[in-house]
Amino acid sequence: MILDPPILALLLGSILISYLVLYSTAFGVQIIRNWDISSGSELQLSLERKTYLISTIISYAFGFQLLSLFLFIYTTDDLCRLFVGAMCAVGTLNVNAYGYPALILKIINFLLAGTWLILNYADNRAFDYPLIKKKYIFLLIIAPFILIETVLLFLYFLELHPNVITSCCGSLFSTESAGLSSSLAALPSIPMKIAFYLTMGVLIISGIFFYHTANWSGYLFSFVSAAAFVVSIAALISFISLYFYELPTHHCPFCILQEGYWYVGYVIYLLLLSGVVTGMGVGILMPFRKMRSLENTIPAIMRKLALVSLISYALFTLISTYQMIFSSFRLEGY
Repeated sequence: MILDPPILALLLGSILISYLVLYSTAFGVQIIRNWDISSGSELQLSLERKTYLISTIISYAFGFQLLSLFLFIYTTDDLCRLFVGAMCAVGTLNVNAYGYPALILKIINFLLAGTWLILNYADNRAFDYPLIKKKYIFLLIIAPFILIETVLLFLYFLELHPNVITSCCGSLFSTESAGLSSSLAALPSIPMKIAFYLTMGVLIISGIFFYHTANWSGYLFSFVSAAAFVVSIAALISFISLYFYELPTHHCPFCILQEGYWYVGYVIYLLLLSGVVTGMGVGILMPFRKMRSLENTIPAIMRKLALVSLISYALFTLISTYQMIFSSFRLEGY
């Protein structure tokens, strides 16, 4: 099974990313200790030349890291046909103890890699690289998460045995089961609808306000965008997914990734992830907006990030609301 092409791509890609991150963190330690843009020493000139290469390497590595989350989800969903009891990615991830930890790490690393790319992009817009030490300190923080993800991926795929009987999404996301997934599925629809639309309303208002002012409200918008991601996932499991399945008991957040539902899940998760990453990016850049070499650049970058975040969440809300309105299914409290 480990020789399956998507699995090989994930494992080889994870090894390559880990190697590049480790190599870059070693260089990053030199940057943190020795970088001095005002110096004309041979060491400084060497660091300046190398940082172009390292930034490019990590940008490509983290670019694949972002794509690998969707490849991982696609692969686990496609493999469900090999396991008795599995109907979607839920069953495949539940085959052994490493599936869900690997998925959680990939989501965390998606967010970390995305925000690092934003920080790197802003740093490269200035002639003196004022954020270079900060972005390499951030890289040092990200590196352990990348390495742990690689280990979990190997353990997960090595322990995939087709003769295992696994659980289906119907039992895991049942309101009668125990655990976080069942707790989210059991959330009452009316309060969740109020929380969802209220959160999106606050997000839009704070985003528009920040877009026109570019002041301290960027912190508020960043916080609300992160909260909107959590609320949206809870709402998706609690009531939004029911309108796609047109079943009152099917709360699975993975079945919408399948062909029978027009692969709409990929669109939904791409919108949510892009919304939270760009929203968090605003908060990451806020402390540096008054730096001399970035004061004319960062406000424009933050406005673009806020706009992308707003559009992403708005599209997710529109898709969800459209399905709720035009579906033949009716849920109590609709």
